[in-house]
Amino acid sequence: MLNMTFDQMTCFPGAREALIIVPAYNEAEGIARVVNEIRTRAPYTDVLVVNDGSRDATGRLAEEAGALVIHLSTNLGIGGAVQTGYRYAAENGYRYAAQIDGDGQHNPADFGRLLDTLRASGADMIVGSRFLTGEGFQSTFARKVGIDLLAGLVSGLIGRKVTDPTSGYRVCGRRTIELFARDYPTDYPEVEALVLMDNCGLSFVETPVVMSARKTGKSSISALKSVYYMIKVTLAVFMTRSRKNKELSAQL
Repeated sequence: MLNMTFDQMTCFPGAREALIIVPAYNEAEGIARVVNEIRTRAPYTDVLVVNDGSRDATGRLAEEAGALVIHLSTNLGIGGAVQTGYRYAAENGYRYAAQIDGDGQHNPADFGRLLDTLRASGADMIVGSRFLTGEGFQSTFARKVGIDLLAGLVSGLIGRKVTDPTSGYRVCGRRTIELFARDYPTDYPEVEALVLMDNCGLSFVETPVVMSARKTGKSSISALKSVYYMIKVTLAVFMTRSRKNKELSAQL
């Protein structure tokens, strides 16, 4: 889990009600497009790009596009970058925080609908699932097999059907922000975070979204790493399920 004090971050005044967190590592090719789409489609939000130790111009281009930017001096990985965003959201009093990938796969136009669903459902988090309607990019065959296996694992552990546990398109309420600011998985955290929420008595609901294939850059999960990824995530999920989160739950 990430440990970071807020004197390592820059806090910005004038926060709005909702924050969109964009973790980005070497996404210079497309980050300005992502930020501009968010600002166009959801102008009522603040956009925070967490520049995860990029070796290219990701941070500078995000700033030029109008985003708030936290520059991490080293690459923490997706879990550390996302938790940095949640810690910023918690510290600055946002009621809602969302994750949108920096590679163009997520459509910012869906954010308003996901936020409305969160408010109407009373859930603590909304997960955008690409598999509920089967529209848009459905992942490669090999990855879809892996996602299905992880969906079966998580569904069995928490006792309810989950279709897209690896989706990074998520909108969170205040209790989830506070949880993830304190405790968030580090490597490929999306699956493990669902089990962590269930451990703490927080709820999430899946709702349909249409995703695109990655528009820029290259995925960090190669075919060679897929088996290692599946083993590591499976073990992490079982370890998370075995943890006792009574202290965290009492604080939410």
